[in-house]
Amino acid sequence: MEDKKVIINDNQIRSKLKRISYQILETNLQNSVLIIAGIESNGYLIAKELKKILNKLSNIEVILCKVKIDKKNPRKPIETSISKDEYSSKSIVLVDDVLNSGSTLIYGVKHFLETELLQFKTAVLVDRNHKKFPVKADFKGISLSTSIQSQVIVEFKGSKIQALLV
Repeated sequence: MEDKKVIINDNQIRSKLKRISYQILETNLQNSVLIIAGIESNGYLIAKELKKILNKLSNIEVILCKVKIDKKNPRKPIETSISKDEYSSKSIVLVDDVLNSGSTLIYGVKHFLETELLQFKTAVLVDRNHKKFPVKADFKGISLSTSIQSQVIVEFKGSKIQALLV
């Protein structure tokens, strides 16, 4: 059986998501609407948590968007749960759980940048520092230098979230 080590527990993750939420608000003080676009599936679940926190902290209208990217073939067309018209000229934060090589995030960025936006930022819970693509997380919960063979998994069990090193 694989060895799994908890790197961040639920309480730590909640604290990091709250800090990220404050950072997102600071960069969007002038905006009345904010799009939180989560990459399916765990990125979307984290985006939902960020939306809950942002709704408690601010009166900014937060719209949740699910982003479907084929991670095995990210050049396939990307689908979003809201139309381009709905996020055009808005501020967007693209959210994923773990930033590994950067390929998923870079293709997500490319998709949204085909539309005129007010502002675009990225957020991840864990940044692994193994990027193959020139993409960075504007907001991150934790930076973690691991061996390339290691894997970081974010697990959602009921209302609990934890990040594991496998």
